[in-house]
Amino acid sequence: MTGEEMLVLINQLSSSGTVQSFTSNYGIGAKIAAATRNPHGVIYQSWKDSEGAMIQLEKDPETGEYGLHQWELEDGTFSHYIQLDDDIKPAEIDQHGTKVILLGNSDFESTIEAPSNAVSPSRWISKYLNTRYFKFPDNIKIKAREGWTSPRTDSDRNVLRALIGQKSYLDSHAVTSGVKRLETANVHWWILKDEKSISCNSGYIESAGHVAALYQNELYDRLTARAGVARLQLFGVLFGMRHVVLYAEPLAINGNALTTNTARTALLLNGEELPWADWAFEFRKDMPKELVDFISKKSAAGTEKDHVKSIKERLKGIMDLYKVSRYMPKPHGDYLSDTSSSVKVGLAPGSGTESKGGKGSGNRVGNSSKGPRDGEVGNIYHLFQKRDGVQCDKTNSDPFPIVKWVSIEDGTRDENDIEDKAAKYLQDQNTLMINADFRVFKDMTARLCREKEFTEGINLQRVIEDIVHGWFEQALNNPRL
Repeated sequence: MTGEEMLVLINQLSSSGTVQSFTSNYGIGAKIAAATRNPHGVIYQSWKDSEGAMIQLEKDPETGEYGLHQWELEDGTFSHYIQLDDDIKPAEIDQHGTKVILLGNSDFESTIEAPSNAVSPSRWISKYLNTRYFKFPDNIKIKAREGWTSPRTDSDRNVLRALIGQKSYLDSHAVTSGVKRLETANVHWWILKDEKSISCNSGYIESAGHVAALYQNELYDRLTARAGVARLQLFGVLFGMRHVVLYAEPLAINGNALTTNTARTALLLNGEELPWADWAFEFRKDMPKELVDFISKKSAAGTEKDHVKSIKERLKGIMDLYKVSRYMPKPHGDYLSDTSSSVKVGLAPGSGTESKGGKGSGNRVGNSSKGPRDGEVGNIYHLFQKRDGVQCDKTNSDPFPIVKWVSIEDGTRDENDIEDKAAKYLQDQNTLMINADFRVFKDMTARLCREKEFTEGINLQRVIEDIVHGWFEQALNNPRL
């Protein structure tokens, strides 16, 4: 751009009369944000046909208004732009190109310094751009400088890294991958190789398991660490989360409006947040076989004994109290249920007649009998039944959740998952994840081991640990009942 062209551009950016929409000046928020984040100034140096010019957008410290810096020329006049000498043109620019310099808040601020939470400060720019883009256009090459505090002569540390985007990295480091089509989204998935970068983050790319939304080769809503683990578990990836990456790509079908906000910082579907829970439910119902096999293999690494049978044996005297009939809505079901009931049980008196749904507390459709209330033994909700509802069928439900003991030692728990917590209940999957590394369980086991005498030929530690886990598993199960 010439100096005059840059003036026109900046004036358009600051003009409230300029049209800003998804088809005009889209993404302009980032350009405006550059100025507000750098009140000391944003310098634009641009070359067109080898001729260079410079302008500076800055905030007036006295009035608080943003405007263009006025440069004093050699003849004593002032201008909003100045011409540049050829010797300051970057080597990367031939005849055409633009350089932008961010000055921050003062003369003393270093705008290249990493944010306080950056994992690898010397590579934070590389990582930000790599994880912001799924794939860069083939005709565009982007580089970012790393290790800038080291001398330029130190080519091992101070380097310009070519950025590749997440897709290239994931494809080359995956054991297998694929795309699962859902009703309103495509879910791209990868199972990563078991290599050092999984546990020792490279710093310039997201190299371990995570979740994000994909739109026009850009990534949004990227979740890592604990938040990423929670979302992967929502999608049914209960084990091996550090090796699994999921990118949900929304589809603009069935009249859905898929957009970002004007600053391109959030992805919206029909003006609302993305329906992650709906996608997760659909994905879990028909998960790709490769993922199912991988998760099963990781789960099998656990050495924990199944305590459900022994817990039921201890509770057998009161088990009838938990035989609660449950119903699932079905257009042509044989029963009526009350949708306002949080436990989804049938609420109208039955006829005492066997049906394909089995005997229970639901009211048989078309049955006007006002006979005695029947139902399974211990169905305490049976007394509160009423005579209207929606059609449904009876379902068999086990009051006990699926229990998974997980630990760092056997590879079934990641460091970011339920750290220093006893357990986590995944309600949508009726699964209870219990942390075998929790200090209460460890301390109880250690204490009992000290109080018991050693018996030759018996692994006392393992026996007591199993007993302690059985006790706590029963206690953690009870709230679900």
